Amino acid sequence: MNPEEVKALVEAGFDDADVAVEGGGDRFQIRVISNAFEGLMPVKRQQLVYATINEQIQSNTIHAVQIITYTPAEWEKAQKMGIG
Repeated sequence: MNPEEVKALVEAGFDDADVAVEGGGDRFQIRVISNAFEGLMPVKRQQLVYATINEQIQSNTIHAVQIITYTPAEWEKAQKMGIG
């Protein structure tokens, strides 16, 4: 898979997400900024993202992922701090 294919899968699972994907082959780093993460613990946030690519993980098309999640407010704060 390529990053654009993974990005499309993740975006399809969220109404308002800003998604960035790096990597290739079967290993990707995924950053998702979405209001859907508001009030959720990190594990629940990752589960929401994993759900969008679960079929590819089960078929081993995607082997390894690193997921970073932010709400829009968290992303804005991270940007001001030079993180992300």
